[in-house]
Amino acid sequence: MTATSIDTLTPTGLATNDSSNDKRVLLLKPRGFCAGVVRAIDIVKIALETFGAPIYVRKEIVHNRFVVNELAEKGAIFVDDIDQVPEGMRVIYSAHGVSPAVREHSKERKLKVIDATCPLVTKVHVEAIKFAKQGYSLVLVGHRDHDEIEGTMGEAPDVTQVVSNVEEVQALQVPDPNRVAYLTQTTLSLDEARDIIQALKEKFPNIAGPHSQDICYATENRQTAVKNVAHNADLVLVVGSQNSSNSNRLVEVSKNLGTNGYLIENSTAIDPAWLEGISTVAVTAGASAPEVLVEDVVAYLKERGYGSVEEVEVMPENVRFGLPPEIVQAIQAAPGGTSATV
Repeated sequence: MTATSIDTLTPTGLATNDSSNDKRVLLLKPRGFCAGVVRAIDIVKIALETFGAPIYVRKEIVHNRFVVNELAEKGAIFVDDIDQVPEGMRVIYSAHGVSPAVREHSKERKLKVIDATCPLVTKVHVEAIKFAKQGYSLVLVGHRDHDEIEGTMGEAPDVTQVVSNVEEVQALQVPDPNRVAYLTQTTLSLDEARDIIQALKEKFPNIAGPHSQDICYATENRQTAVKNVAHNADLVLVVGSQNSSNSNRLVEVSKNLGTNGYLIENSTAIDPAWLEGISTVAVTAGASAPEVLVEDVVAYLKERGYGSVEEVEVMPENVRFGLPPEIVQAIQAAPGGTSATV
């Protein structure tokens, strides 16, 4: 873990280092956009540039209001249901994935589909299909109303149950306790998932699971960063939207460690009362929150006397995902088109 004066890292000049000031900001790294979010946003932008507006997007492409509004201004039209997309038009599936039923309905409506599902979410879908074909009852650990859970559950709805806490594990009933498998939502709290998985293993000693954990690298890394820094802070501010699961989990991680935390859309959501008597504020961002909002929060804190800003890097993060074939082929087919990756 390394701490660096942020003025050596941000040319915007939003943050500077003033050792004479007792008030400080710890800017966590990694923070903000993950590879799946970068990929999903780029897919919408490239689709708009390649095909022109309008481009329809099923659900929010990522769970961040600022990002969605920015893309809407460029010509993206966000809809809750495939039926809202005119027949034959182009539609993008969000990073959270969709169920087979949605895919089938898109075919019926002759929609031109571009799939922006995060590859790590696709991994969970593939695991669900595999376990269901092998005759397992599936337990999906996650939040029922989350878009990702709805999509994953749709792969094998007849054999899948969702649990959100340890108490729900105790109420589970399956045809064969020796043929049970579990999967998890990619954006859960590591500690929360660990406790639920442990309860599942106690209830079903022969339960099967994924070869590697389903919680994504970015979710884990951002939670680890909070765990490493929260004890040095009086307050943790997490930049992210209220419907962002991974952002909410960051607040929970901080509070579980005894450091108060708040989820904020941007600096206007900060209550000045939160800063009373606070010397050190740790700032991070969920995996779908853009850096410009983080800079906005840092600027707000600077204006209120937090003159020392240090970027604390807990671990490096250099993951990148390629574009889906629908986008690559469209780019190649366009005049002067070349292959592209993100």
